[in-house]
Amino acid sequence: MSRVLVVDDDPNLRQLVTVRLQKAGHRVLAADSAAEALAVVADRGAPDVVVLDVTMPGMSGLELLPVMRGVDGCAALPAIFLSGRVDHADVEAGRALNATYLTKPFSATALCNAIQRLAPVEAGW
Repeated sequence: MSRVLVVDDDPNLRQLVTVRLQKAGHRVLAADSAAEALAVVADRGAPDVVVLDVTMPGMSGLELLPVMRGVDGCAALPAIFLSGRVDHADVEAGRALNATYLTKPFSATALCNAIQRLAPVEAGW
């Protein structure tokens, strides 16, 4: 399955998403901040897809994605925003970054389907 990086400052949601994706057969690494996510990518290389929260302290997911795509090997990084923010402007901001935008509460099936659409199946990590 795919290599997925989950970035969310909420430890409970991060754990829930990680467990659900692992049960679906994905290899998952998790980060609680933009800085940690960038460190994971620097250390482990580009994931097949990144799942980002929009609202995080410091750097939001909307700010983080372009930074991640600026890292060597990540220019075409597929992304899914998983957010409680349902305002039209937030959804459009995510889509403007060429990302899928799913709202919380989320369906694990919808998240897995989005990953399957976006990410090739590769070995690694």
